[in-house]
Amino acid sequence: MSTDDKLKFLNQVAKALAGQFGENCEIVIHRVDPNDMNHTIVSIENGQVSSRQLGDGPSQVVLETLKKDPAELKDHINYITHTHDGRVLKSSTLYLKDKKGNLEAIFAINYDISNLIMAENVLHSFTDVKSKDSKDEPNIIPQNVNELLDDLIQESVNRVGKPVALMSKEDKVNSIQFLNSKGAFLITKSGDKVSQYFNISKYTLYSYIDAKK
Repeated sequence: MSTDDKLKFLNQVAKALAGQFGENCEIVIHRVDPNDMNHTIVSIENGQVSSRQLGDGPSQVVLETLKKDPAELKDHINYITHTHDGRVLKSSTLYLKDKKGNLEAIFAINYDISNLIMAENVLHSFTDVKSKDSKDEPNIIPQNVNELLDDLIQESVNRVGKPVALMSKEDKVNSIQFLNSKGAFLITKSGDKVSQYFNISKYTLYSYIDAKK
């Protein structure tokens, strides 16, 4: 079965799931093309959940997949994400590969459980998706790649724990290498924005990426 045929089938499944579970259930299909990571969404149902539409870019989860060996990717079922306007989503991510094991597409389900959480005393068994001792930080689903890059930059700064103006060279190296590990530099013209944010040259940026810790 060709990639296009697989995507056509996944689109049928997406429409069925969205119809079954209603307007709070967003289904997103990303086509993985390393040469165009700014427009990965090839199908979306109930995009109002995350304020995304056809042709928009990836979430952080999608971007990170390109930094990993496809053989190591495992489906991520039943975890929590958040939208920028504060809604809580119950999500699952499935990775679709070809016969050679190369990643072809990502099938994501995001169910808005914000209203259910407000009634958590009654619906606790439905909304309890993570163990209480989990220390994982929730993912934020961006509306576009520019917003995603902003989120990643802010996360890199938060990890260092000080503003850029007070960062040492080592701090900036750590931030830059964190961004690289998250796939930030796969976004078109991200190097320009990151260089400007950290007040370094493009040459320095590349040297920080390659620096050994």
